[in-house]
Amino acid sequence: MTILVTGSSGNLGRAVADRFLSAGHTVIGLDMVREGTPPLLESPLSKSVGVDLGDEAATGAVIDDLVKEFGAIDVAVLTAGGFAMGSLADTDAASMKQQYELNFGTAYNTARPIFLHMMGRKTGRIFLVGSRPGSDMQMSVGMTAYGLSKSLIFRLAELMNAEAKGTGVVTTVIVPGIIDTPQNRAAMPEADHRTWMDPGQMAEIIHFYTTPAAEGLRSPVLKMYNNA
Repeated sequence: MTILVTGSSGNLGRAVADRFLSAGHTVIGLDMVREGTPPLLESPLSKSVGVDLGDEAATGAVIDDLVKEFGAIDVAVLTAGGFAMGSLADTDAASMKQQYELNFGTAYNTARPIFLHMMGRKTGRIFLVGSRPGSDMQMSVGMTAYGLSKSLIFRLAELMNAEAKGTGVVTTVIVPGIIDTPQNRAAMPEADHRTWMDPGQMAEIIHFYTTPAAEGLRSPVLKMYNNA
């Protein structure tokens, strides 16, 4: 299989890429690169591509080129995104737009052309990353823009699965709790890290949902909370 992973240089993206590489699959890493940012580092991925995922035309062109090069994209795991704190009082339109573009815009610009490609083949798996605040607005208190932007991920998956009814194209939403990353450990040094989700464990679950054992599932939402 050919696997596309956005945010492949991040903690979850790297874990997902490593899991599929270890299973012998072709893995393409697609990472956010904007003007003025350094080039991508050498990596063990089958191919690494830098693109501004906020640029619809550029992202679509890259995906078209990858389909031509590899023949097909069988699985897409879209982990690119970002977080911001802020109550309603602190969240102006500019803050809202920034989180919308980072969390929903990048996902939509990538998911749409991949979805259309998979619909042409009547098969494929797309994984979008939601969040607990995005699934429940009461949990978005203090993170208004982030929660609202992530809530659209769930609606997008519902729409894609409705349009793909009767085919083998399935969109899954991953809903992490707290992911055990160096950044989160530094931010919350007193927390019980044993209750968090390990990125490698998340990658294992994602991999399972691309195997024949999971072919019968439709519209899955995977709540990876552990005990957090």
